Amino acid sequence: MATYTITELAREFDITPRAIRFYEDQGLLSPSREGPGGRNRVYTPRERTHLKLTLRGKRLGLSLSDIKSLVDMYRSPKDTDAQLQSFLVVLARHRASLEQQREDIEVMLAEISAHEEESRRLLNLKEESQEAVRDVTQDLAQDVTQDVIQDAAHDAPQAR
Repeated sequence: MATYTITELAREFDITPRAIRFYEDQGLLSPSREGPGGRNRVYTPRERTHLKLTLRGKRLGLSLSDIKSLVDMYRSPKDTDAQLQSFLVVLARHRASLEQQREDIEVMLAEISAHEEESRRLLNLKEESQEAVRDVTQDLAQDVTQDVIQDAAHDAPQAR
């Protein structure tokens, strides 16, 4: 029977040996031990499958406890109907959670859009009022200049 080392599995599944040891600590994997003092972990094809199921569950976003339940079902005698029913319950619960998250995200995105729109409106208003102030200031400056010129012309001695 083929066996695998932790390094081989880590390389095959593109994860770290530390991640594999973590899954072992969580009870998802239980390799046998060989060598002096049982230092070397030896993984069977069944343990490789457990790791594959664990990573698949992780990709689906399942919790470690849900993944453990699925792996434990895989370890039990093959009552596939019960296993499939249980898996459907886990998937339905996870689907409901994801749909709620999607709804929450859509609400947050709508709020962000509203805030962006209001911020743009306020920026445009500010720019428009700054332009209006500049226009009024320019008009006032022109009026004052014309008044000064007219007053100067009126006050100047008339040439006879």
